[in-house]
Amino acid sequence: MKWNGIKNGKLLALAAQEFDVFLTVDRNMQYQQNLLTVEIAIVALAPFSNRLEDILPLMPRTREVLSTIQAKMIVEIQL
Repeated sequence: MKWNGIKNGKLLALAAQEFDVFLTVDRNMQYQQNLLTVEIAIVALAPFSNRLEDILPLMPRTREVLSTIQAKMIVEIQL
């Protein structure tokens, strides 16, 4: 997408134009941004670290959430 360097509200606005769900490991996003102003659902993963080995165990629950989540919803997934 060539969105390197784009952050915060602008990134969410761009993502909302292209996608239905924004997947992030930034659990503070919901406190830093007014997420109800963008038409996108947000799934915040809470792994022990950003390493793939720590993120993969969260994927089964993430798949479940993706089947029901709707725009302007925020779901945090943790072990």
